Amino acid sequence: MSPSRPPKIKNKSAAAVQITAEQLIREAYERQGSVQKAPRQKVLDGEELSDYQMRRRREFEEGVRKNRSNIAEWLRYANWEESQNEVKRARSIYERALDVDSRNQTVYIKYAELEMKNKNTNLARNLYDRAVTILPRVSQFWYRYTYMEELLGNVDGAREIFNRWM
Repeated sequence: MSPSRPPKIKNKSAAAVQITAEQLIREAYERQGSVQKAPRQKVLDGEELSDYQMRRRREFEEGVRKNRSNIAEWLRYANWEESQNEVKRARSIYERALDVDSRNQTVYIKYAELEMKNKNTNLARNLYDRAVTILPRVSQFWYRYTYMEELLGNVDGAREIFNRWM
C-alpha cells in the first residue's frame, strides 16, 4: 500500500443507523455543556468567610501580578472588594491601578463612583481634580466634576470648575 493513496474501502453499503449532521452538532454541544461548574458556596461562619476572602484575594493578586497592564482585572478586583464592604481595600486597589496606568479614564470614573457611593465627597473632589489635571482634554471628567458639585448644592464651586474647564 502506497502512503500517497487513501486506503480502499471494502464495505460501501449504508450503515444500519444513520446519523445526521444535526445529531452530531447536538452531541458536540451536549459534551461542551457537560463541563461541571464549581458548586455555589454557602458561608456559614466568620472563619469560612475569612478563608473565602483570602482565597479570592490570592486569586486576584495572582491575576494582577501575571498581567499588570490588564485594567479589567484591576477593576474586577476592586469591584469584588467593594462588594465585600471593604472600601479601604478597594481604594487601595484603585490607587495601585492608577500607578500602573495613570491615564486610564475608566479607573478614574469607577474610583470616583466608589467614593460618591460611600459619601466621601472630599475624596471624590480630590480624585476629579487629579483627573482633570492629568487629563485636561477629557471633557467627561470636567462634566462629571461640575455635575457632582451642582448635585451637592455647591453652585459657586461648580461655576468655578466650569470656568476652569473653559
